[in-house]
Amino acid sequence: MKIHEYQAIDLFRKYHVPVTQGVVVEKLQDGENAVNELADKYDVSSFVVKAQVHAGGRGKAGGVKLARDRQTALQHLSNILGMELSTKQTGSASVTVRKVLVTEAVDIAREFYVAITLDRSAAKNVIITSTEGGTEIEEIAKNQPEKIIKEWIDPLIGPRDYQLRRLCGIFGLDKSLTYQLKDILRKIYQLYLDTDASIVEINPLVLTKDDRLIAIDAKINFDDNALYRQKDIARLRDIGEENPAEVEAGKYNLNYIKLDGTIGCMVNGAGLAMATMDIIKIKGGNPANFLDVGGGATPETVKNGFKIILSDKNVKSVLVNIFGGIVRCDRIANGILDAVKELSLDIPIVIRLEGTNADVAAEIIKNSGISVIAASSFADAAEKAVAAANN
Repeated sequence: MKIHEYQAIDLFRKYHVPVTQGVVVEKLQDGENAVNELADKYDVSSFVVKAQVHAGGRGKAGGVKLARDRQTALQHLSNILGMELSTKQTGSASVTVRKVLVTEAVDIAREFYVAITLDRSAAKNVIITSTEGGTEIEEIAKNQPEKIIKEWIDPLIGPRDYQLRRLCGIFGLDKSLTYQLKDILRKIYQLYLDTDASIVEINPLVLTKDDRLIAIDAKINFDDNALYRQKDIARLRDIGEENPAEVEAGKYNLNYIKLDGTIGCMVNGAGLAMATMDIIKIKGGNPANFLDVGGGATPETVKNGFKIILSDKNVKSVLVNIFGGIVRCDRIANGILDAVKELSLDIPIVIRLEGTNADVAAEIIKNSGISVIAASSFADAAEKAVAAANN
């Protein structure tokens, strides 16, 4: 689960990580009072106006602006609030800016990068620091790997002092600032553990001209599987920033991710779903989604799955690829037929059912009188789904 920058900054503040002061504006008519309150309460004369969306690259897309006075801040606020923002992460799509964060501007001497995440291959948390803050860490890793330091942390012990010294050493700070940075790293590591975060990132962490270390941006993502025990974190979810179809799928306990292709996929099991998308690509097509209906799929689950898939107007055909283990193929067949009847489906549907009661399912479909395309194998199903989408 993702949260907004202003929410991440609030969490930093609770853990006594130094951050900038700011206000969030959702309605333009509230902008002037918000900016004046920020300016008067914290003696702020220069501002940074930031779009609050669940995507990176806001600055390059025009979603982050510097203002040297209140009037300019209000002008930027007016331009950004409600704008359609397209970034590298959103691709060809765009997101509507519904919230804007206005913060104090600080005089920056240097910019750093700091992050904590999980290295699954090592089964350890890893703290990452770099002298190249303010830029995409992927580009730094690719072009200037020597400017990145990583320390793998034993989750039972936590960061050791010698590890923190090594992480801070890359910055060349004096003794006092090094102590400050080590303290920040300890605090965000504790936040990372306490909230079941999957990543905590500060980009950039800045050194100001008056020798202060301040987080002027913040990104925190959380492990969805741990939200049941993170009630306060779960309340921070903003479903307005999520794909509506993915939100709807969650109501039915369906694992759905929208993609850019034309072939809808309905599969039981995440591994089989990945393999299905792979073979569609191999056969020259493009999957429109990842959809795992789960091992205990029912006719109702299948019907809801079709509704989610067909909410995407780019879908030209649907491939149903079910392996009957826990779930019986005849139940899936009945669910498919019910969905076709109820939803008046008018696009090609290719069905491949294998496993428990597959022969019964084949008879049900054959005798239904409903036009679907049966497939004899995995490859045959993909070929027919691609052909149907192209035609």
